[in-house]
Amino acid sequence: MTKYQLSDVVEYRVRSHINIYDSPDCDRLATQAAAGRHLRVVQLPPLDKDRGVNFDTTAVMVRLCEDDYPGWLNIRDVGLLDVSQTLDRPDVLSETEIRAKLPTVINFAHQAMNQSNYYLWGGTVAPNYDCSGLMQAAFLSTGIWLPRDAYQQEAFTKAISFSDLKSGDLVFFGTSKKATHVGLYLGDRRYIHSSGKEQGRNGIGIDILSENGDKVSQIYYQQLRGYGKVVASYQSSC
Repeated sequence: MTKYQLSDVVEYRVRSHINIYDSPDCDRLATQAAAGRHLRVVQLPPLDKDRGVNFDTTAVMVRLCEDDYPGWLNIRDVGLLDVSQTLDRPDVLSETEIRAKLPTVINFAHQAMNQSNYYLWGGTVAPNYDCSGLMQAAFLSTGIWLPRDAYQQEAFTKAISFSDLKSGDLVFFGTSKKATHVGLYLGDRRYIHSSGKEQGRNGIGIDILSENGDKVSQIYYQQLRGYGKVVASYQSSC
C-alpha cells in the first residue's frame, strides 16, 4: 500500500497540473492547479501508525496559496506534491504597471480562443476554461493574480462606469445579487469570454454588449451587472 507523509505546516509546490474538487467525493471540479502553483494542507487525513497517509483516504482538504481557494485533492495526486523551499508570492504592482501589461493579457485570451477548446466548469488550465478561470489565467500570464470566481473578481476590482471602460477591464454578468460570469473587455463594446453550450456556445468567443447582437450576446447583455478595473495583484494570506 502506497503511503505519503503530509504536513499542515509546510507549503507544497505542484509538480504537474492537478484537479481540485469541491468535495471529498472528487466527482465535481472546483478549480485546477497548474504546475508550479503552491498549496497548503488544511486538514490532515487519518494517519496510520507509521504516520503515513494511505489510499483508504480518498481526498485531502487543501487551500491554493496564490488565490486562497479551498478544495479537495484526490489522494492519488498527493504524490505530485513537493515540499516548497521558497514562498512564491505575487509582486506588488501599481495600477500603472498593471495597465502596461494589459495588451499581453488580451493577447493571451485571443491565443486561448484560437486553440481547440470547450467550456470546463472549474477549468483554469489550457485549453479548457470556465469564465473566471480564463480571466485568472490571462492575467497570471503577466504576473497579475486575481481571485478565482467571478463574484470574487468583481469584489476585488475597482467598480467603474461604462464611460470609463477601457480594453483590459472586466465585464460582469449575473443576477442583482451576485456576479456569475465575467469577460475581458476588448473595446468597441466587444468582450472575450468562455461560455457554456447552454448559452449557445461551448468555449471561448467574442460577443458584444448590445441587445442587438447574436443569441449569445443577447443572453449575456440581459444579465449585465457592471464593470471593473484591475488595479492590484491579489495578495494571498496563505
